Amino acid sequence: MANNNGNREGFASRLGFLLVSAGCAVGIGNVWKFPYMVGQNGGALFVILYIIFLVLMGIPVLSMELAIGRAGKSSGINALKAIEKKGSKWHLFGWVCLVDCYILMFYYTTVSGWMVEYFYKFVSGTFENVDSSGVSNVFSDMMASPGSMIFFTVLVAVTGFLVLCFGVQKGLERVSKFMMIGLLLLIIALAVNSIMLKGSSEGLKFYLLPDLDSVTAGNIGKTVTSAMSQAFFTLSIGMGVMLTLGSYMPKERSITGEAVRIAFLDTFVALIAGIIIFPACFSYNVAPDSGPSLIFVTLPQIFINMPGGRIWGALFFVFMIFASFSTVTAVFENIVAYFIDTIGWSRKKAIFVNIPVVIIGSLPCVLGFNILKDVHIFGDWDILTVEDFILSKILLPLGCIVIILFCALDKGWGFKNFLDESNTGDGMRFPSKIRAYITFVLPLMILLILVNEIFFA
Repeated sequence: MANNNGNREGFASRLGFLLVSAGCAVGIGNVWKFPYMVGQNGGALFVILYIIFLVLMGIPVLSMELAIGRAGKSSGINALKAIEKKGSKWHLFGWVCLVDCYILMFYYTTVSGWMVEYFYKFVSGTFENVDSSGVSNVFSDMMASPGSMIFFTVLVAVTGFLVLCFGVQKGLERVSKFMMIGLLLLIIALAVNSIMLKGSSEGLKFYLLPDLDSVTAGNIGKTVTSAMSQAFFTLSIGMGVMLTLGSYMPKERSITGEAVRIAFLDTFVALIAGIIIFPACFSYNVAPDSGPSLIFVTLPQIFINMPGGRIWGALFFVFMIFASFSTVTAVFENIVAYFIDTIGWSRKKAIFVNIPVVIIGSLPCVLGFNILKDVHIFGDWDILTVEDFILSKILLPLGCIVIILFCALDKGWGFKNFLDESNTGDGMRFPSKIRAYITFVLPLMILLILVNEIFFA
């Protein structure tokens, strides 16, 4: 695969680009949020609505972000500068994207560290001879230990940045390909194991069959807005990471076709994760819950009672490490690319300056569960919840609206220029007749999500 911009390194293969991009989109939320939302919102009905909104909202915005990066041949600020109208200030949005990435990594590295620590706990036998009631104590003890949490957070941050020392092809691409292929193999093996459990069929029915009784006239609106929200947030759009990955793309393939493939891989992982979780929960009469309790309490309770549970538990957390770490490395690459492209630093200087920045920035989240546990913002929210709310509920929706308007308005890049870039190469074409939808309807839909998430979710 040819480099896009002089000496700027690109991906070695199309598969590498797709797996790195899908790895960025596939994250922890695919596993502990999506399956629960499916079960809570009418099963297959939610899945159908989710796919519809993924096509209507997620794929168009992903296509735009990738197209900006490929046309601008750089990360956020320089990419926008390269294609914006002279004298305009759209490139300032690139600085917001950089802040978004820092905020995400200030708590995502902590949660990724939890995955690594739980893998260690299963491998080392921490859960041997622990009854179901004692499983929650393991999680509580982990939260109360700042030393171990800091260690695993630092381990994730340092490892993630060191991978990038080898460059885009030999570092980011090679490691992401290994993790994504391993993730896909692991998730299939785990799903087959769950399906084979006694009583799994009830879990599959709960997960995949429409439950119209639960979707009454009183909460159909909640189901629709939940599907919209999940479809929108699942692709890691709005913070410039996909823009930077797009800057490494060649011109041989159309943008929209690649966006569809990325969305398919992301959705596949999310759907199969539910097939792991719900049959296992129903087989062992454990109520599926949302949030951290699902991953760190509910599922370990199942694994300790399962034949070969120590192995299956360890494999599950290897899968979770791959899901989270693929996002970490992609976001780190975006941060590093900013310093390379905008300031002119070397790759190694950008990496070694940012390692302590991310580690120090992660400390409030880590300590928010122990030393700073009495610090609450907006009522009873802990620091992680506040950071996630600011990023996911406010900054990312606003970022996507900026991206849409930049691509749709003549005062920005312009719809024709976006179409020309998006449809360059072989593959699926972005429809040219939906400019009015892109310009007016899509931003309003995202604004609806923003208002709903802030005031009603």
